[in-house]
Amino acid sequence: MALKITDECINCDVCEPECPNEAISQGEEVYVIDPDKCTECVGHYDEPQCVQVCPVDCIPKDPAREESKDALTAKYHKLTGK
Repeated sequence: MALKITDECINCDVCEPECPNEAISQGEEVYVIDPDKCTECVGHYDEPQCVQVCPVDCIPKDPAREESKDALTAKYHKLTGK
Protein backbone atom coordinates (compact mmCIF):
# COMPACT_ATOMS: atom_id res chain seq x y z
CA MET A 1 0.00 0.00 0.00
CA ALA A 2 1.47 3.34 -0.96
CA LEU A 3 1.41 6.20 1.47
CA LYS A 4 -0.34 9.52 0.95
CA ILE A 5 0.01 12.97 2.45
CA THR A 6 -3.20 14.49 3.77
CA ASP A 7 -4.24 18.13 3.74
CA GLU A 8 -3.05 18.43 7.35
CA CYS A 9 0.46 18.78 5.87
CA ILE A 10 2.14 21.98 7.06
CA ASN A 11 4.76 22.03 4.27
CA CYS A 12 7.61 21.76 6.75
CA ASP A 13 9.92 20.22 4.09
CA VAL A 14 11.25 17.39 6.26
CA CYS A 15 9.70 14.42 4.40
CA GLU A 16 10.94 15.06 0.86
CA PRO A 17 14.69 14.59 1.49
CA GLU A 18 14.04 11.47 3.59
CA CYS A 19 12.42 9.50 0.74
CA PRO A 20 14.95 7.08 -0.79
CA ASN A 21 12.80 6.67 -3.92
CA GLU A 22 12.27 10.40 -4.56
CA ALA A 23 8.51 9.73 -4.44
CA ILE A 24 7.70 12.92 -2.51
CA SER A 25 7.42 16.31 -4.20
CA GLN A 26 5.78 19.65 -3.61
CA GLY A 27 2.19 19.66 -4.82
CA GLU A 28 -0.03 22.67 -5.46
CA GLU A 29 -0.87 23.13 -1.77
CA VAL A 30 0.84 20.32 0.16
CA TYR A 31 3.48 17.71 -0.53
CA VAL A 32 2.37 14.68 -2.55
CA ILE A 33 3.60 11.10 -2.88
CA ASP A 34 3.88 9.39 -6.27
CA PRO A 35 2.32 5.97 -5.57
CA ASP A 36 4.29 4.44 -8.44
CA LYS A 37 7.53 5.26 -6.62
CA CYS A 38 6.44 4.71 -3.01
CA THR A 39 7.57 1.39 -1.55
CA GLU A 40 6.95 2.46 2.08
CA CYS A 41 10.76 2.28 2.26
CA VAL A 42 10.68 -1.52 1.74
CA GLY A 43 14.17 -2.50 0.60
CA HIS A 44 15.71 0.59 2.16
CA TYR A 45 14.50 0.82 5.78
CA ASP A 46 12.34 -1.10 8.24
CA GLU A 47 9.82 1.76 8.49
CA PRO A 48 8.71 4.57 6.17
CA GLN A 49 11.10 7.42 6.81
CA CYS A 50 8.61 10.15 5.91
CA VAL A 51 6.23 8.87 8.58
CA GLN A 52 9.06 8.83 11.11
CA VAL A 53 9.99 12.48 10.57
CA CYS A 54 6.54 14.00 10.02
CA PRO A 55 5.76 16.34 12.93
CA VAL A 56 1.99 16.39 12.31
CA ASP A 57 1.31 12.72 11.56
CA CYS A 58 -0.27 13.40 8.17
CA ILE A 59 1.12 10.45 6.17
CA PRO A 60 -1.20 7.43 6.43
CA LYS A 61 -1.38 4.40 4.18
CA ASP A 62 -3.55 5.01 1.13
CA PRO A 63 -6.44 2.51 1.23
CA ALA A 64 -6.97 3.06 -2.51
CA ARG A 65 -3.47 1.68 -3.23
CA GLU A 66 -3.25 -1.59 -1.31
CA GLU A 67 -0.03 -3.49 -2.00
CA SER A 68 1.45 -6.53 -0.29
CA LYS A 69 5.00 -6.57 1.05
CA ASP A 70 5.90 -8.77 -1.95
CA ALA A 71 4.47 -6.16 -4.34
CA LEU A 72 6.38 -3.38 -2.56
CA THR A 73 9.56 -5.45 -2.74
CA ALA A 74 9.03 -6.03 -6.47
CA LYS A 75 8.51 -2.29 -6.97
CA TYR A 76 11.74 -1.63 -5.02
CA HIS A 77 13.65 -4.00 -7.34
CA LYS A 78 12.14 -2.37 -10.43
CA LEU A 79 12.99 1.14 -9.21
CA THR A 80 16.52 0.38 -8.09
CA GLY A 81 17.55 -2.32 -10.54
CA LYS A 82 18.71 -4.45 -7.59
